[in-house]
Amino acid sequence: MTTEATSGGGWAPIRRLRSYEQVILAIEHRILAGQLHVGDRLPPERQLAELLGVSRAAVREALRALEALGILVAHTGSGGDAGSILVGQPSEAMTTLLRLHLALSNFTVDQVVEARIMIEGWSARSAARHGPAPADAELAELLDAMDDQTLSLQQFHDLDTQFHVAIATRSDNQLIAHLMQSLRDTMRDHMVRAFHAMTQPRNVLTQLRAQHREIYNLIQQGDGDAAAAAIEHHIRNFYAQHGR
Repeated sequence: MTTEATSGGGWAPIRRLRSYEQVILAIEHRILAGQLHVGDRLPPERQLAELLGVSRAAVREALRALEALGILVAHTGSGGDAGSILVGQPSEAMTTLLRLHLALSNFTVDQVVEARIMIEGWSARSAARHGPAPADAELAELLDAMDDQTLSLQQFHDLDTQFHVAIATRSDNQLIAHLMQSLRDTMRDHMVRAFHAMTQPRNVLTQLRAQHREIYNLIQQGDGDAAAAAIEHHIRNFYAQHGR
């Protein structure tokens, strides 16, 4: 009796990887195996091509792709600083990917808002649980800076972003902090348009300032649940009124 396993059902051709993809996989394998770390320098282009049995063009294409992903920085030339160094800078790469997918409508604004609420709520709870921290001074300074009545809408938005990212950073979870930075950067143009479309922007800024201080005070008091609830109200209220 012929079964699906022998009749070909569910099987598909294996896609042949291009040379530069093989180079990326080789580097990825060494990173995952703990053989390469941040700060390590990859072999020179010619040597790497010989070691992997590919062309120098394939190596160059792979290195450009990894640089775009924030995995390494390539230095051209022949001196001591030449070559590719692993850096691991995820924020910019994640921001680019999220921004493009948002523009292509692969992610909706509502989905980004929900992601923000989950990430920032967790960050607020974590920050409140940790108690006083050196980062509190930065949060306080940002609140004071946002009180400046002469700020442009663009300047206020930039400080607003720094405040929310600082809360995520205060959670001591670098992945959360990078995700928060990426989400805010992704929504930057959308938010700026929302600010400029306001009919009474100064009244809105006054409301946002008060909400920021409430969130800050709740974190200082160690009430993580209340701080998370305040952040959710803060985000949902803004998008409901101005973010569409």
